[in-house]
Amino acid sequence: MQKKFSAKYNLPVPAAYTLCIVLLIVCILFSPWQPKKVYAANLYDINTLIGKRDSAFIADHRGKIVFSKNADKQLVPASTLKLLTSLVALNYLGRDYRFTTEFYIDKQSNLKIKGYGDPLLISEIIDEISDILGKKLADSEISSINDIVLDDSYFTSPIIIPGNSFSPEPYDAPNGALCANFNTINFERGPDGSYISAEPQTPLLPFALKKIKDASLNKGRIVLSKEKDEITLYAGHLFFYFLKNKGINCNGRVRLGGVHKENDRLIYKHISKFSLQQIISKLLRYSNNFMANQLLVASGAKLFGSPGSLEKGVAAAARYAKDVLKIEEICLVEGSGLSRKNHISAKMLGRTLEEFEEHRILMRHMGREFYKTGTLKDIATRAGYIENNKGELYRFVVMINTPGKSTQNIMSKILKSLN
Repeated sequence: MQKKFSAKYNLPVPAAYTLCIVLLIVCILFSPWQPKKVYAANLYDINTLIGKRDSAFIADHRGKIVFSKNADKQLVPASTLKLLTSLVALNYLGRDYRFTTEFYIDKQSNLKIKGYGDPLLISEIIDEISDILGKKLADSEISSINDIVLDDSYFTSPIIIPGNSFSPEPYDAPNGALCANFNTINFERGPDGSYISAEPQTPLLPFALKKIKDASLNKGRIVLSKEKDEITLYAGHLFFYFLKNKGINCNGRVRLGGVHKENDRLIYKHISKFSLQQIISKLLRYSNNFMANQLLVASGAKLFGSPGSLEKGVAAAARYAKDVLKIEEICLVEGSGLSRKNHISAKMLGRTLEEFEEHRILMRHMGREFYKTGTLKDIATRAGYIENNKGELYRFVVMINTPGKSTQNIMSKILKSLN
């Protein structure tokens, strides 16, 4: 029987096929354009930069793991934990959720204010609310009020956040159900040497002046404490100030108390202008620890009932991790990443990113990267998404728990790898 031959090389057809395949492989290997070779080299470099106390994890848009080292090791996540806290809030509160604050009048003409954890109750908002309250009171033919009574019972008090350094920054403020201006006061010296507010929209109240004087500073910011109900009373005194500015006679004092819905009349329910998604965007952009734990405690209250507590918030996060992310081995003690007792693996954070992907626009965005960083002393973390030149999205997690190291070199290699 006569064999078939390749016309060009005078070879049997099967041998010609084999030769073509070999030539194709040689062309690929020795081509000047070798993305796979560059890709592999960069990933090898990443491998050498990950120490025993570090980890990294990269997955492509299909979920295929591209790189993994120590990805199951439980490490301190720092502020990258806020991504998980945000998902917990989105799941239990809902993406369109808006915080509320309620205002009641009782039979003694006391104005009662009940807080539900709004993290963005700031001077400008309180001014707007006071304007509306003035009109509501006028409609009810109430010309003056007696006491301003504050109900902060929707959260337990005090809420102690492990790892909180009690710094003067707004993002480290204590948590509560009724808070204003992140429980901070920003001040400076005026031309005559007296203390004045450093923020024109916020008055410097006599309530805060003694605390400022005790700080012995010429300018700066002080954080109100949980002691003697400072954070709640400050919110009440701000309302007292703005209501008087609207021409409402306030004849009594500011004090703590409770709303009794069967006897007290609701005159106004303030609904925040900020949706939960907008709050999360601000929380991630400024890495605000106060806002993160406000969301966590509110999520716990929604799931397990009021009063909200840190314990209920942590339990809500654990349930979400188990039911939605299918993660059980996780150690959380709060929701901001402040505590070194929080432990999570890079793989778990990778699973968190998979669920968070549709919300990535809420994260910081630079070039091809959506990201969240985390920093504590001797801790550096970074997690997010990188888009390659084909528009494909990669999820990445880098967790550095080795003193003196950063994520910078590793991220440089990752970005080169994912062109």
